[in-house]
Amino acid sequence: MHAAMLLLADGRFPAGGHTHSGGMELVIADGAVHDAASMKEFLAGRLRTQGLVQAALAAAACGTDAAGHADLDAHASARHPAAVQRRVSRTQGRALVRAGRACWPTPDLDRLAATPGGPHQAIALGVVAAAAGLRPQEVALVSALGAVQGPATAAVRLLGLDPYAVHRVLADLAGDCQAVAETAALAARGSFWDLPADTGPRLDIDAVRHEQWEVRLFAS
Repeated sequence: MHAAMLLLADGRFPAGGHTHSGGMELVIADGAVHDAASMKEFLAGRLRTQGLVQAALAAAACGTDAAGHADLDAHASARHPAAVQRRVSRTQGRALVRAGRACWPTPDLDRLAATPGGPHQAIALGVVAAAAGLRPQEVALVSALGAVQGPATAAVRLLGLDPYAVHRVLADLAGDCQAVAETAALAARGSFWDLPADTGPRLDIDAVRHEQWEVRLFAS
């Protein structure tokens, strides 16, 4: 295992992820998530939809050149149906590129930083991972883990859940994360047009609803 993989997967990596709940804030407010069991159901669904899509985009970005990154950006936009999701993705992408350039400076990251509005988060993750020496399958796993770790951390803050119970859920989902990462990495070897486009309509709708809140703890 590459040590840089552990750094990128660490929630303390300064890429701004702690300010986003991955949709958790709204489903908690709706009562859909209220304990560790309901949190696990939400995380499993998020992993199989948005998690798979983002992991495949990250793996594809890790395994292609700068010209491919520009093409992937359009594919990423198409997989973020809500305008707020596109904005949030680019905000996170800018933060990730900034951190990546500080840790592993490369010309590819310099070019990516010039993307109008910033690159999508998954594309940024893939290019940062390549700069750090990771392989596509490794960044796919980092992305898949992030799809559940970030929202789970938000659930601890929002609901005051027992951290041990939450990490038991994450441990239970570890095999699912591995499977999603393997599927994503395999898909990334083909045409960009064949990358997963699995959808989670509630996640899309909730992102729009959450943006309209006047008071919220998380940016998304």
